[in-house]
Amino acid sequence: SQLRFYWDKELDDSLIKQNQSRFIFGYEYQGNNGRLVITPLTDRCYMTLTTALHLKRGGNPLGPAGTGKTETVKDLGKAIAMYVIVFNCSDGLD
Repeated sequence: SQLRFYWDKELDDSLIKQNQSRFIFGYEYQGNNGRLVITPLTDRCYMTLTTALHLKRGGNPLGPAGTGKTETVKDLGKAIAMYVIVFNCSDGLD
């Protein structure tokens, strides 16, 4: 279930829907750069993260290095036009 964009006449604003999640478009301009290709894995990640955001929770994708976790989260932020901050943490940080 991919992100779907609708215009809500009552709110007079753009809505983003996926599964049971609804978001108001954030209008955060993030530059004119490329987007990720939607694969079944990125779609599943989008569904999980949007459901977590809908429930006022967060999420952190887990997996091996170089598999696109950070880029997927940043692309979701770009899709719903919300500001995304990435924290890179390691065992060496105190």
